[in-house]
Amino acid sequence: MLDKTFMGKIMGLMFTFLSLISFGQLVEPIQFQDKTHDFGEVAEYEGSVTYDFSFINKSSMAIKILSVQPSCGCTTPGWTKEPIEPGKIGTIKAKFYPKGRPGYFNKSLTITTDFDANQIVLQIKGNVVDKKSTVAPYDLVVANGSLRLRNTSFNVGKVYINKSNPIVEFPVYNDSNDTIKFLEVKSPPYIKFNVLTLAPNSKNTIKIMYDAKLKNQYGFVSDNIVLKTSDHTQPEKSFSIYATIEESFPLLSPEEQAKAPVLLADDYLLDLGKIKNGMEVTRTIKIKNSGHRDLQIKYMQSNCSCLVVQAGKMTLKPTEETNIEFRFDPTGRESLQNKAVTIYSNDPVNPVQRISVKGYINHH
Repeated sequence: MLDKTFMGKIMGLMFTFLSLISFGQLVEPIQFQDKTHDFGEVAEYEGSVTYDFSFINKSSMAIKILSVQPSCGCTTPGWTKEPIEPGKIGTIKAKFYPKGRPGYFNKSLTITTDFDANQIVLQIKGNVVDKKSTVAPYDLVVANGSLRLRNTSFNVGKVYINKSNPIVEFPVYNDSNDTIKFLEVKSPPYIKFNVLTLAPNSKNTIKIMYDAKLKNQYGFVSDNIVLKTSDHTQPEKSFSIYATIEESFPLLSPEEQAKAPVLLADDYLLDLGKIKNGMEVTRTIKIKNSGHRDLQIKYMQSNCSCLVVQAGKMTLKPTEETNIEFRFDPTGRESLQNKAVTIYSNDPVNPVQRISVKGYINHH
């Protein structure tokens, strides 16, 4: 017969394991500030471009990077060769060679460590262009009067509410035989848009600076600007500008992370099941602060007006829980529905978390 003390230890370990499963996933042993980097526009004949991915060892043992395997010979990796002690920072260096590779690129770096068999994948992307060319670039296919652009709108990507954000550049081409001047830009105060003069049949760069702190709103946002120009074909131009606003958090040491708030949901996939047409459905999930400081839910954003979400409390003390209510209106919709709600909080490790919502609308 097994010893009672031994059995007690086994039961304790099982309880701990099941608790971890019910409230989230284990943190990766090495935590990266970013796993994807967008180089933007890369000049084909101006040499290689390089980006350093920084990470911190979140485990309790020294970790050694065994290999970094690029998906393409055009990418050369480098990395911290010596073991990284717990709480210390290491670097993965990604160098991309653009010559002879025009157009969009998306490459990966697969990392293997001596911690376990799980690999970590980093990505670099961008668009290789020949800035010396005077011919309208093949990727600028959207016409707005005499201007040629890559898209009908400008997406500045991820910007941070608590720090200065870089200027985002967008190529533009004057496809006429006349000089085009930007005469006036009407935009919200948190969007700065440069005033250009484009020579005939030439390329230039539109520069947009988005002040997320001044906007003061989390999540995916949309704004509109009106540009008045000397373009005879279409003098007034209207553009949408998109951004995803988040909060930036520094890499934490194990000691700092142990004191931080932690947002955990008891379910990240909410299945509404079969829904009767025209009948609103309400469901709830539980959110818990399993950290050691107050958790603040900054914002919750649904990707559909048909799905309304509301939290019982927006601030949770350590170990405190609250319910998140989901109300789905199926009016005017049919068949399978897949929606999502994004939660923004001050959890420094996982500040942006998504709850997926699905259901099937039955018309009978």
